[in-house]
Amino acid sequence: MRVMVMVKATEDSEAGMNPSVELLEAMGKYNEELVNAGVMLAGDGLKPSSNGKRVAFDGPNRTVIDGPFAETRELVAGYWMWEVKDMADAVEWVKRCPNPMPGPSEIEIRPVYELEDFGESEALEIHRKVGEKLAAKN
Repeated sequence: MRVMVMVKATEDSEAGMNPSVELLEAMGKYNEELVNAGVMLAGDGLKPSSNGKRVAFDGPNRTVIDGPFAETRELVAGYWMWEVKDMADAVEWVKRCPNPMPGPSEIEIRPVYELEDFGESEALEIHRKVGEKLAAKN
């Protein structure tokens, strides 16, 4: 099963505070372990929300909202895409992670929808083709 693992933002990460050299080294070793185990598919840290934008949708209308965004605890500071056996396996991997922030922090794990979750329909064929094109690029 694929999961998205999200490191929640903190006041420090939203302030643009760079991680310490020790944390960068610890996370590098952890990421290497994930890759060597065949778990990690992708992952990156995200710049603070002050560098971001949101696009709000209301029918045909689109409104662009500039960051920073409120509710720091609800923002994502980084992510991984993992391939794991099950949710328990993902939890065990997250428990092994170095604390990604200087102080208290949270990591959220969410299963990714697979095409099979939607049953069979002709509408899914375009999604299958897009997935094949993406796979071919990698």
